Parts: sequence; structure tokens; C-alpha cells
Amino acid sequence: MTRLLASLLAATDPAPFAVVRREHEPTLDVLVGDVVDVDRLADIPLDGAEVLALVPFRQVRERGFVAHDDGAPLRCLVVRERETIGLDVAIGMLPEHPIAVDDLAVDVSDAEYADRVRRVIDDEIGRGEGANFVIRREFTGRIEASAAHAVLGWLRALLEHEAGAYWTFAMHTPGLSTVGATPERHVSSIDGVVSMNPISGTFRHLAGPPADDDLVAFLGDVKEREELVMVVDEELKMMSAVCPDGGRIRGPFLKRMSRLTHTEYLLEGRSDLDPREVLRLTMFAPTVTGSPMGNACTVIARHESTARGYYAGVLARFTPGAGGYDLDAPILIRTAYVDGEGGVRVPVGATLVRHSDPDGEVAETHAKAAGVLTALGTIPRADATPTSSTVGASAVGDGARDDDRIATLLDSRNDHLARFWSAPQAAHPSRGTKALVIDAGDDFTTMLAHQLRHLGLEARVVPWNEAVPEASDDLVVFGPGPGDPRNSADPRLRRLRELMVERLESGAPMLAVCLSHQVLATLAGLPIAPLPAPRQGVQLDVDLFGEPAAVGFYNTFAAMAENGSITPALELEVASDAATGVVHALRGPRVASVQGHLESVLSPDGLEVLARLLDVLLGPVAVDVPAGGLREASSRA
Repeated sequence: MTRLLASLLAATDPAPFAVVRREHEPTLDVLVGDVVDVDRLADIPLDGAEVLALVPFRQVRERGFVAHDDGAPLRCLVVRERETIGLDVAIGMLPEHPIAVDDLAVDVSDAEYADRVRRVIDDEIGRGEGANFVIRREFTGRIEASAAHAVLGWLRALLEHEAGAYWTFAMHTPGLSTVGATPERHVSSIDGVVSMNPISGTFRHLAGPPADDDLVAFLGDVKEREELVMVVDEELKMMSAVCPDGGRIRGPFLKRMSRLTHTEYLLEGRSDLDPREVLRLTMFAPTVTGSPMGNACTVIARHESTARGYYAGVLARFTPGAGGYDLDAPILIRTAYVDGEGGVRVPVGATLVRHSDPDGEVAETHAKAAGVLTALGTIPRADATPTSSTVGASAVGDGARDDDRIATLLDSRNDHLARFWSAPQAAHPSRGTKALVIDAGDDFTTMLAHQLRHLGLEARVVPWNEAVPEASDDLVVFGPGPGDPRNSADPRLRRLRELMVERLESGAPMLAVCLSHQVLATLAGLPIAPLPAPRQGVQLDVDLFGEPAAVGFYNTFAAMAENGSITPALELEVASDAATGVVHALRGPRVASVQGHLESVLSPDGLEVLARLLDVLLGPVAVDVPAGGLREASSRA
């Protein structure tokens, strides 16, 4: 049946529509309906009809985060007609000669973008504001033809030549049309199963498919490997907020596209939340923003002078079913937008980490734009015909022909990660104790609270500006956060200090993590200094009071003291690096702190260390632990 698509192609001014093809499906869906603009995600009208919602980046303000406001509408296509067409039939019907874009330009020059990369590394990552940030630039142009027919022609080019897209789509509404081939699912909620699909690490092969030797070199690159693990950590924070049982990771896999190859993981968990609330709690993907999420939005606003529009937002499809609505929401990247005056925008960004090379990040933005710009006719097409495959630790598709070294390298990436996040998690018996977890500006607290619940505590998370410890709180956990712990003007740090002093004076148990560990160290009379190089997303083998542990670190500053010494104030014992004096942990009667993130996927020994700290702070609890410790217990559960 092709009536709907034929009518759209024949109409001078077609009704609002969307055409969507999901990865690996031999068909595409044609959706026609009415446009409704709403203010909030909760207002998306789920009244029985299918809805396709175009969610702008400014919607992140619903989470209390900063964003330039360009007034981009949260636009909903409420579907009243739909048809499914075979892919080959649809391609044969779509315009064969897409409309070319004129006056191609870029809003930020290569030199200025490279300078922004340097400033973010030095001024943001170097000041402890976060582990990674995504800064965008835009390619722009113009068309004189109908936007509706333009996006349909470009859609054909993407369907024919772009490989590996999660969604390939076109959407037309009054004054706003869009077309894209996005590689990445942000979040889906299907029959109660929530999935996220962090993709990071980018290998460029603009001339055609890469050689296996080149892929092997890419998979061995430290910067690319750490970039992926950092976004996995960030999305596990979101999964821990949405799914009571946390998230499980699968992968890693290779994501092959026509000019790029990425590495990716799949995260899964269960939730009974309204899909609109799932979407709100996961706005937006760290692969297009950074981490920690809240501070990443602030950094983006500092370094991007204009609003993002829909870049880094999502195209959310809500489909009614017997048990309510399902959600499928890919990220709006590798996408072009056409406004009511024929202006065309193709926004792209690069993930900046401490290892980033400014010229390399410039090249990455060009590579990411290449697939869409080729479809738009602004750059020549490569002669090579792309192929799509996924190869990884637990799935091998067309990639079965790949060099065995690639699968081995992918498998080996999990050898040093926390098995807690890849195995089912059987909860320990209740301790009968309550924990208040104070969020200091980093959603790592959601993962930390999840691990505390797993270990038998009743844990609740409260923002730093709302936290008031109660007598019933058996334990207060002061969480991690971004920033310079020496900044006395920061109201967040002042409040953390006040709360910590009150807790110390009460003599009740407390634990401090990362930034809060540094605040405790200042109260204990230790100096704080910037590290020679930021440790953002780094796994280290450290000695914690005589116990070796592999732990993930996300810090730019550190307390300094001799290993085994006692702090000038509070009389806390110090565990530090014997060579550098960088403090890893502090402990005293009913007080403990750690610089590393025990909850991180980078901490294979994190759960065991956390359990040991709880036994010291709260008293031991009888737990049946097999030989090999809690790391082995969590993998067997």
C-alpha cells in the first residue's frame, strides 16, 4: 500500500508527515497527522493515538539545567493515518535527484573551533568542572524549493547510501522540516524494558570501509576507550534513577556507518514509569552533552553563543499498546533542519576529554557532518558502497568476516570493568538502617544510592540545597560533584561544609566521596592542590589502608598528605600514594571518605570497598559471601 506516500509526493503543500525507517527493518512507516505544540514533556498528548514528538534541547530546563532559549517548540505530530511500505518500493517512489543546498558555510571556523576545544580542556576539564563536554558547530546553507519535497529527496539519498543508522527519517511540519540518519538510540521503553545505547569513540574513514589493521589501532586508542566508558557511567546514572534494579551493560560493539565507525554499549533495566517521565529523567544523552550532566549544560551555554535548536534533543515516538504506551527515542544528531525561509542547518559536535587534540576534534566534526552533507549534495559521494554490521562481545552480525583481533579487543575492554553493572544483582539482607545521600551536583549519587540499597540500606537522595539530615538517618553520604573545592564563594561548597561540620559534631556515621572527600580533607587541615593532569575517567590500582583496590577516578584536585599519617584536625588516618602524597581515602571513628568513585563502572573493587566501609561505619552484618569476595558474589548473583 503506497497511497499516503504517493499523496505526499504529489501535493504542492502536503499535510504534516513523518517517514521513519528503523535499523535492520525491511520496511518504513509513513505517518500523517496534526501538529500540536506543548510546553512540557508531561503535556505530550497520549490519548490513544500514536505521537511523534520533536523535542528541542532547551527542554532540558525541565530538569533544572541551563540552556539558551530559542523558543524551539516541543512539536508533536498526532498521527491520524499511517501505512507501512517495503524499503525498495519506497526508495523507488522518493525523488531520485535531491535538491542541492546552496551557499554552504560554517558558523564557527576550524581555527575558532580548535581554540574552543583548547579553552574547554584548560578552563573546564582543567578546573574540575567535568570529565567530558560536547561543543557543537553548524554547517549552514539555503534552498529555494519546497522543504517538504527537499527532505523526501534527501531521505532517499540517506536510505540508499548511509549505513548503520538506528533511525533514518524525514519529518515535515509548518515552518520546520528535518531529515537525518541518526546512529544512536537515546532511550526506549518497550513493555517495561528501558534501554539506552551510549555510542562514543569515533574512527574516521572518509574514503570507504576501513581496513582491519586500522580498526585494531582505533580500538587500542586510550582516548577513544575512556571516552566510551565515561558516557556509560553517565547513562548508568540515568538508568539508576529510572530503573529500581539499576541498569545492566552489554557490549561493547562496533557501530559501522558509511564514513565513521563508533564503539557502543547497550544498557537495559526495568521500569514502570510513564514513558514521558522516563524521557524527562534521561534528558539528554551525555554523548551529545557531557558529564556530569548538569554542569555540562552550563559549560555548553558558556562556550556555545547560540541556542542548539533540536541538536542533541530527541525524536520521540510514542506507540499505544495493550499495556499503555511504548517509547522509542533516537538522538537528534546527523540531522539537517530546514526553516520556513529555506535556511538549512546541519549541527555537529565532538566529545572533548583531557586527551583531545584540537585539530583531531575539528576533523571529527567534518566527518560527522559528511554523511548528511553528502545527501544534501554539498560534498561528493565516496565511490565505495557502505555495508552495515555490528560486531561485539556478545553479538556478531555481518561482522563474522572481521579479523578475530577486533572481537578479542572488544571483549577485553570488559576485563577491568565492574561486573556489578553487567550481572544480575541479588540484593543483600536489609541492615535495617537508613542513609541520606546528598547530591552535590553529580548524578553519580543515583548509582551510589543504588549500590547502598543493594547492600541492604534504605537510601534516599536529596539535593545539597535541600538536605537536612534527620536523627533517623543512620548514615549520611556526602556525594561527588564538579568544581574547585578551594572556591569559598561557591554556595554549594559552603553548604556542604556546614552540613559536614554538623554531622561531625553529632558523632553519627558519615561517608564522603570525591568532591566531598576533598571538603572533609580541608576540615581535617590538609592542603588541596590541582593534579599535574586531570584524572577524569581513569582507573587506578590503589592501596586503601592495606587493602589493594582497582577504583575509577574523576578528579582534577586532590588532598595531599603522607601515607599512614594522621590529619592535623579531626585525627583521621590517611591512605595516600606513597610516592606523590595524593590522598586516596581518610578514616576515623564513624567517619570515612574516598577520592575515587566506588559506584563507577571503572571500579571493579568498588562494591567490596563500599561494603567494607559500611561495616566500619555501621557495624558488620552477616552476609554469605563466597570465596573471592563481593566482586565474585555480584557476578554470580
